[in-house]
Amino acid sequence: MAGGYRIEGDSLGEMKVPEKALYGAQTQRAKENFPISGQGFDRRFIRALGLIKKAAAESNAELGHLDGAIADAIATAAGEVASGRWDGEFVVDIYQTGSGTSTNMNTNEVVARRATQLMTDGTEVHPNDHVNFGQSSNDVIPTAIHVSARVAIQEDLLPALEHMRAALAEKAEEFDDVMKSGRTHLMDATPVRLGQEFGGYATQVAKGIHRVEAAAEELQELALGGTAVGTGINTDPAFAAKVIERVSRTTGILFTEAGNHFGAQGAKDAAVNVAGALNTVATSFMKIADDIRWLGSGPTSGLYEISLPAIQPGSSIMPGKVNPVMSEAMMMVCARVMGNHTTVTVAGSRGNFELNVMMPVLAQALLESITLLAAIAREFTDRCIVGIEANEARAQELLEKNPSIATALNPYIGYDKAAEVAKEAAKRGVSVREVVLEKGLLAADEVDGALDVRAMTEPGLPDN
Repeated sequence: MAGGYRIEGDSLGEMKVPEKALYGAQTQRAKENFPISGQGFDRRFIRALGLIKKAAAESNAELGHLDGAIADAIATAAGEVASGRWDGEFVVDIYQTGSGTSTNMNTNEVVARRATQLMTDGTEVHPNDHVNFGQSSNDVIPTAIHVSARVAIQEDLLPALEHMRAALAEKAEEFDDVMKSGRTHLMDATPVRLGQEFGGYATQVAKGIHRVEAAAEELQELALGGTAVGTGINTDPAFAAKVIERVSRTTGILFTEAGNHFGAQGAKDAAVNVAGALNTVATSFMKIADDIRWLGSGPTSGLYEISLPAIQPGSSIMPGKVNPVMSEAMMMVCARVMGNHTTVTVAGSRGNFELNVMMPVLAQALLESITLLAAIAREFTDRCIVGIEANEARAQELLEKNPSIATALNPYIGYDKAAEVAKEAAKRGVSVREVVLEKGLLAADEVDGALDVRAMTEPGLPDN
C-alpha cells in the first residue's frame, strides 16, 4: 500500500483501491471504466439492494448455508447500506454493464468489507462466497428494480396523487356556481361551470391513481431465485421464498417469487407497463398545468378567469409581473417523465435471450419518474391549486359576449337561424340576447328560458 491506496485483486488482476474505501477491486475497475455521467443510483435502489442482501444472509443462515456469525455481520452491514449510511461508497455510474453487475458487486464489496470490520474473530467476509451466496446480478438487479419502484410508488407517489386529487375535488365543489365560457379548439364554446372543469381534472388524477395501482401490482413478482439465466443454478430452491418473505415484512408490501424466472430475467415488461402508467399521469398533469396557466393568463390581456397564487416575482425587468411558475415546473416534469418512458421502453426491449442488458438506465429512469411526479404533485397542489381563486366578474364578462350561447336556441329557431344570430353577435360585439330581441325571434320571456346559462351546463332538452 502506498499513496493512500491499498492493493486488491480480482479475476483480472490487481487494482489500486482508495485506502479507506469499503468497496474493492471490481468496483474500482468499474469506476475507472465508466466515467460517463457522474450519476449514481437512486437512494431507493440502494436501499432495496441493502434489504435484499440482509434478507439473503439471514435466509442462507436459516438454511444452513452460511455461518451464523458471518450472516449476522452481513445482515448488520447490509442494514447500514439500506439505511443510507454508506451511500458515498456507491461510486459506479449508471451507464455501465447492462446487467448492473458492477453495482451488485459494489454492494457485495461494501457489505463484505464492513461485515469483516464487524467480525470480532478476524474472519474475512467474502463478497461473492458469502454476501452473494445463492444469488446472481442477473436476478438481484431485476429484484431491486421491482422492490425499489414498488416501494416508491406506495410511499411517495400514490399519497401525493391522492393529495392532489382531493384538492382538485375541493376546488370543483367551491367553483360549482361559477359560470364561464367553455372552449373547444381554443375557441368559444357553450357555457360550463368552473367547477366542472376542475372536476374533470380531479377525475384525471383519480384515474391515474387506479392506473398506477394496477400496473404496480406486477412489480410485486420478483426475479430472485433464477440466478444466472433463470434456472436457479447454485441456489437452494427454498432460498428465494425466504428472502422475499423477509423483504415483504420489512417493506409492508406482499412480494412473491416469479412464476417463470426466464420471463422475469429476460424481459422487463412489468417495468415498461409501469412507465406507461406514469406517462399517462404525466399526460394528465400536462393538460391540467397548461389549462390552469391559460385560465389565469392576463391580468388585462388574457383570460384571467382565475387568479393564481403569487409565489415569486416573474421578471427581472418588468416590475410587478407574476408568472404561472408552478404550471411551468409541472410541464417540465411531464416532459422529463415522457422522455423517461421512451428510455424505459427502449431499455425494456433489449431483453436478449435470458437477460435484459439495459437494466441500470431503466431502473434510474423509472425511479426518477416516480420521484418527480410525486414531488411535483405535492408542490403544485400546495403552492398553486389550494390558492386558486375564481374571478367571477371576468368569467361573466367573457360569457356574456360568447356567441356560442346561441347553441341553446337550436331547439327554438333552428340551427341556421341560430348561426346567423351567433355571427351577428360576434361581428357587432353584442350579446346573443340583444340580437334575438332586436330581430323579434323570441319573446322576452322565451329568451330568458332559452338562454338560462346554468341550464346550458346540464344535459337535457327544453320542456316545450
